[in-house]
Amino acid sequence: MNKISAVVSVYNEEKNIERCLLSLAFADEIVIVDNNSTDKTVEIAKKFTDKIYSQKNDPSKIDIQKNFGFDKATGNWILSIDADEEVSPKLAEEIKKEMKKEFKNSVNGYYLSRKNIIFGKWIAHSGWYPDFQLRLFKKGKGKFTKAHVHEPLSLNGETKYLKNEVVHHNYNTLTQFLQKAINIYVPSEAKNRLDSGYVFSYADAIRFPLKEFLSRFFSRKGYKDGFHGLMLSMLMAFYHFLVFAKIWEINKFKDLDERQTREFIKNEFKKSKKELSFWFTKEKIDEIKNPLKKVIHKLFNKIS
Repeated sequence: MNKISAVVSVYNEEKNIERCLLSLAFADEIVIVDNNSTDKTVEIAKKFTDKIYSQKNDPSKIDIQKNFGFDKATGNWILSIDADEEVSPKLAEEIKKEMKKEFKNSVNGYYLSRKNIIFGKWIAHSGWYPDFQLRLFKKGKGKFTKAHVHEPLSLNGETKYLKNEVVHHNYNTLTQFLQKAINIYVPSEAKNRLDSGYVFSYADAIRFPLKEFLSRFFSRKGYKDGFHGLMLSMLMAFYHFLVFAKIWEINKFKDLDERQTREFIKNEFKKSKKELSFWFTKEKIDEIKNPLKKVIHKLFNKIS
């Protein structure tokens, strides 16, 4: 019979851990990996499990360190969950049903969608939903292989998508967003880009944030999330600006003279104006319910 081990990696999560562990009552085992918490996280976790292990905290390897917890699990299936997440009752039932019929198929892992709650609101667009993550897998078949933050889990074998959701209580405050970005995500992403062969370009000081804003607010329909969608699109654009700034720092703050700086800014803002005009026109056209909208859209593309 299949046994599920829920593995939770934690660091100073006293505000979240109880909610998370309560949602894991359906699991056969809960394994906690504590990364040297200094608050009441461990004290609270002891109410739910005695399988608590400690390791040195390393924010630059927060994903790859989860492998330690996977090794400690005794179940033949592992559910990897973060402390600021909770398994919805419907997902818990879906997982239990899936485990009963698992012997009939060759699936080694399952993707779970996440319902991100950011600044008090469920963000249904802007690239934050359905936010599928590979979180449930057979022991020995999956692990993190890279130290970069938010690298996907590496898995051998077939996968399947489940219907119900993990609720992710994501950013509660602006300070939380900025601290995680500056201290964890930005350095990791900058290193990842450079390791992947990124070639420094001054123009990316504008291109990185603009591309991200257009992608979040227009392409992934962030405007449907209202003012939250606008602010999150702008914050993610700022995040990508910081990634570029970090790469600039790594490149010893390479400089341009006044004329060169003016020239590249002028060129980039001309391109930016065209892109913004395209997206605003596209959204207006998409609201027009008639057969000509696609023709008009194509014509605008040619003119632009």
